[in-house]
Amino acid sequence: MQKVIFDTDPGVDDAMALLFLHRHPEIDLVGVTTVFGNASIELTTRNAQFLHKEWGIDAPIAKGAGKTLDPSRVEQHSPTIVHGEDGLGNIGVPLEIDWPLDPREASQFIIDTIRANPGEITIVAVGRMTNLALALQADPEIAGLTKQVVIMGGAFDVNGNVSPAAEANIHGDPDAADIVFTAPWNVVAFGLDVTMKTMMSSDDMAEMAKGGDKALTLLSDLSQFYIDFYRQGAGLDGMAIHDSCACVYLVAPDLFKLRSGPVRVVCGGIADGETIQAPDTGRRFADSPWDGQPSQKVAVGVQPEKVLDVIRVALTAGRPA
Repeated sequence: MQKVIFDTDPGVDDAMALLFLHRHPEIDLVGVTTVFGNASIELTTRNAQFLHKEWGIDAPIAKGAGKTLDPSRVEQHSPTIVHGEDGLGNIGVPLEIDWPLDPREASQFIIDTIRANPGEITIVAVGRMTNLALALQADPEIAGLTKQVVIMGGAFDVNGNVSPAAEANIHGDPDAADIVFTAPWNVVAFGLDVTMKTMMSSDDMAEMAKGGDKALTLLSDLSQFYIDFYRQGAGLDGMAIHDSCACVYLVAPDLFKLRSGPVRVVCGGIADGETIQAPDTGRRFADSPWDGQPSQKVAVGVQPEKVLDVIRVALTAGRPA
């Protein structure tokens, strides 16, 4: 059993990833921390509460950051055309959910959980990296006590999705992302290079929802708005399962090809949020900002059908009897 903190901004693809972590037999979901991104921090936290209540998830929820690490950054609007006004596909989530929140801030929850389980915690972060950066600033020693950090974010050898240079999670708080990539812990990043190759079709979603499993029916319902976004915006039948790719890596790492090297994030200018990896081998660059930074791993290849198989098995095998 791998002990996992899920740092998330639910979010449609976040919802699928949450259900995967909840149902996979090799995952011990020890906590969920929320961050702004796909919606405001109030809505992403409420969405986490809603999904926990509907799916019977007992992992504690800690509310996290609602703004960027650098307060001078201009506030960005939530991507309502992608995830809906409520962040969960406009399915009509109640305004208030009767579900408890941990009294700690997300960053403190992360610190306390890592210190209580040294060398055992994997953080899976699929939104802005603000909570992780705040935790590192408050207690830098946690980097050496964390098993690994698996993130969904970045665009390394492809264009971004909010600008030609940047992917949304990194662009949303590039200063925080640069802190996370340059901290002395083990980071594995799953960017658009692999997540846009891993598409779940509408038929796949409908097939999983068969059989009367209320959790999968809800997942299918809240995914329809997201599927329509891909159909209308890109002519695709289905949706990219960005966040679930990072989760699948925990149980099937052989399905991905990784590349090693230090990663820096552009903070400012027209390439704001761009993720750039320097190679561990080959050409060297003297006196660059990558010098002396820890080597991190970036996913550059994926076996998409096998990734989808892992997701299907976990989500359907976890159906209640």
